[in-house]
Amino acid sequence: MSEGRSESSESVDRVVVQGSANDMDVGGSPKITAPTNSRKCCSWFGQRHVITIFSFLSITIGYSQRVNLSIAIVAMTNRNTTLESDSQYFDWDGDQRSTILSSFFWGYVITQIPSGQLSERFGPKLVLAVGMGLCSLFTLLSPLAANGGLEWLCACRVIQGLGQGVLFPSTHALLARWSPPIERGRISTFAYAGAQFGTVVALSTGGLLAATKGAGWPSMFYIFGGIGILWTIVWVIFGSSEPDQHRWISEAERNYIVSSLSSQKDHVNPKNLSTPWRSILTSVPFMAILIAHCGQNWGYWTLITEMPTYMGNVLNYHIKENGLLSALPYLAMWIFSMFMSWVSDTTLERGWLTVRSARKIGNSIAHWGPAVALIILGYIPNNQPKVALGLLTLAVGLNGASFVGFQVNHIDLSPNFAGTLMGITNCVANFMSILAPLVAGAIAPDSTNADQWRIVFFVSAAVYFVFNLIFIIFGKGEIQPWNNPIRAKRVNSNDNGTLSLEAGKEASVIKMPGGK
Repeated sequence: MSEGRSESSESVDRVVVQGSANDMDVGGSPKITAPTNSRKCCSWFGQRHVITIFSFLSITIGYSQRVNLSIAIVAMTNRNTTLESDSQYFDWDGDQRSTILSSFFWGYVITQIPSGQLSERFGPKLVLAVGMGLCSLFTLLSPLAANGGLEWLCACRVIQGLGQGVLFPSTHALLARWSPPIERGRISTFAYAGAQFGTVVALSTGGLLAATKGAGWPSMFYIFGGIGILWTIVWVIFGSSEPDQHRWISEAERNYIVSSLSSQKDHVNPKNLSTPWRSILTSVPFMAILIAHCGQNWGYWTLITEMPTYMGNVLNYHIKENGLLSALPYLAMWIFSMFMSWVSDTTLERGWLTVRSARKIGNSIAHWGPAVALIILGYIPNNQPKVALGLLTLAVGLNGASFVGFQVNHIDLSPNFAGTLMGITNCVANFMSILAPLVAGAIAPDSTNADQWRIVFFVSAAVYFVFNLIFIIFGKGEIQPWNNPIRAKRVNSNDNGTLSLEAGKEASVIKMPGGK
């Protein structure tokens, strides 16, 4: 950062991390207060909100591209549907369809950690543009690949996964540079809620497009792929990795964001820092996030992938036959996440909660709420399918609070390495997404047996409960010393005879003997 920029930043009120006893909770987590004067000048709408909208749209488009094959493959392998739309039909069996659907994740897990590292070295703008552009291009090529055969379509999906694997780590790195701490819950929740919104869009439009004469299932790939290419072009023109590089941001908003983050980042560019791998992987608060992320993926994907089978085979209620009902749980999660982000940030802004407390409360709602719903679900009689659908919608909806729980906590612990942290947890947690349905299948081999399904629900509820309990006990909300490895290892001697000890927090000044 230039010297002039630093001087202008110092003239603006900063987000202050209070250190007095009255400003600490019982766990020692600091409260934060807003830089009120600077925030008034740019609080309604600014370039940080434009960046947030870009992030929301990228995740919306990414999830639409991810989900569209799940819908399209029904039309691709159903002769009746393809006859109505004049589209090509493929004679793939169940194992082949499963292979095609899973191939996306083969590439997805590979780029999680590298993309976080690349975002911190070269800026999230470039990484996000390359990832989205690559995924969108191969979405467009999917119909052509399908015509070439199953192997070509699988290869196409692997490359899409490689491209989309950068989405969450690079977005985390981007939001760490653009979101003032007092607005972090709302900004990150709005951005990541694109996952649910994109799923709703794909589920609501996919079946209609696939059955439309003259359009058919290829139109799903052309539309979402084309929108993704358009987003990439606009992002390259108008996007920016951080406020100091943005061409159209006002000086007032730039100062507000930079001053809000300066006490946390110490004006250090992440590309100048070496990743403290040992400190990260031995950090108890970070391990708490990793465990919470694994618990979230286990429970969430059990709900999403297994519930339609349970409701169809046990309750004789086929939710997939109704696109609106299929989208209802995701819509509930999207709406509730918006509400919880406002509640969380309001409590922080007014000083009612510390960051640590706000994250743990949000995560407890997101995990323990669905755990209770799953236990109740195990005892719903088979003549009450609508009650079961209501519980499913409630369970998935409450999951929306996770955005102000563990999911934003990476940035709380380390703004400098938020992309890498998200890459690590998202990579490991995605194995839970694969493992959970396999465990459910092993526990309930007879998909019509309600007693076996009850065990599946109890196991998922236990994972939700225990993994969140670990997050409550060991999670934190303050910057960790390894956020700035240089300052964590070095004691700077000032000209006035004092020592300044900083490790990602406000400076602590210790008077030395003979100091002036």
